[in-house]
Amino acid sequence: MTTGTVTRRSALVLALGAALLAAGCTAIYRNHGYVPTEEDLAQVAVGKSTRDDVATAIGRPTSTGVLEGSAWYYVGSRWKYYGGRAPQEIDRQVLVVSFTPKGVVENVERFGLERGQVVVLSRRVTKSNIKGIGIVRELLGSIGKVSAGQLLK
Repeated sequence: MTTGTVTRRSALVLALGAALLAAGCTAIYRNHGYVPTEEDLAQVAVGKSTRDDVATAIGRPTSTGVLEGSAWYYVGSRWKYYGGRAPQEIDRQVLVVSFTPKGVVENVERFGLERGQVVVLSRRVTKSNIKGIGIVRELLGSIGKVSAGQLLK
């Protein structure tokens, strides 16, 4: 072997190793769940739209309220994966669509997290009585207590 061949081969191995190292240190972001956009929600009219209208406009929810006809919950989160570190949830939103006993939309609310606290991001309400806050706080309050591995089971 000549010195030129060894030097070129060493440079190639070094460049390949540096590229692999850089790729392992790049953050990867993944979205889990589904929360409709504001444009999609514009099709839902508080006091007019029915459950079927909501299902057609924004789809079926990821979960529903315990009581029949109470609310639909759309939950979405964004996770950051960085190298060998544990995944980190960097954002979570919950959209709550509440219905009257007759199945007509009563409230549309979007909740998020700000410095670990549940905050209302938007609200379209027919009454001042807000239902389902307990489940929203529970869904958003579990941030950091659920690992990505548990979500993938």
